[in-house]
Amino acid sequence: MARAPGWTVLAIALMGLLALPLHARGEDGAIEPDRPDVTNGVKTVPPGAFQIETGAAYSQRSIAASHAEGRLAVETTLRAGLTERLEMRLDGEPFVRLRGEEDDTSHGDLTLGLKYRVLDGREGQWFPALGIQPFVKVPIADAPIGSERPDVGLIALASFDLPWELGLDANAGMAAIGQSRPSGYLLQALVSASLSRPVTTGLTTFAEIFFASRDERDSRERVGLDAGIVWRLERFLAIDAAATTSLAGPVPDFTLRTGVSVRLGR
Repeated sequence: MARAPGWTVLAIALMGLLALPLHARGEDGAIEPDRPDVTNGVKTVPPGAFQIETGAAYSQRSIAASHAEGRLAVETTLRAGLTERLEMRLDGEPFVRLRGEEDDTSHGDLTLGLKYRVLDGREGQWFPALGIQPFVKVPIADAPIGSERPDVGLIALASFDLPWELGLDANAGMAAIGQSRPSGYLLQALVSASLSRPVTTGLTTFAEIFFASRDERDSRERVGLDAGIVWRLERFLAIDAAATTSLAGPVPDFTLRTGVSVRLGR
């Protein structure tokens, strides 16, 4: 199947970002969710604050000689600020429903992680803010929803302030993915980049491309892109929406995602 339309979508999204009028970035201390894109920024939740990021995602993938596979999930990320530079994270899917070749309804796996802001960027300078995000996936879900094997990984984070009010978040890392047949671990490379720009006060658009090497020995690399918006309604409240499509590999044909983020405390 040709994937050229995906690149066309990305080009249109990038041109749209550049064509938008300039507006000031969000006020300091306002909520900055990590959802709905794949890429995470360097900024952490303030110490003493607790942030809930949750939403629904529906994806569909075509499978040769069979019906399309649908997946509906509730996605939740809990973030707690421990220090000015360190936050603790819990990512999971409290509800997952599969429909297709395999039907199942349950919950997904849990991922425990930390985000540490190593270096702050300086206004007017090209050097980015830097951070790291180690994580461990706890296999609490049965197949076919869960992998039933633990994973561990480390992601390097970078956030750039660019001309024309553009912001670029980039991630690169490695993960050890648990395998069952045969048992062991497979190293997986993870790379993503998300380009964003404010449209009006509180409203930001983004376009993103992401890559992941195979997560199973008989699988293939995955490349996808998405675009969406994050709308900050209050300093502590934001809503979002995004659409994702596949360029290569076993990525769903499309994923539609929407959600809300709330910060409690500071």
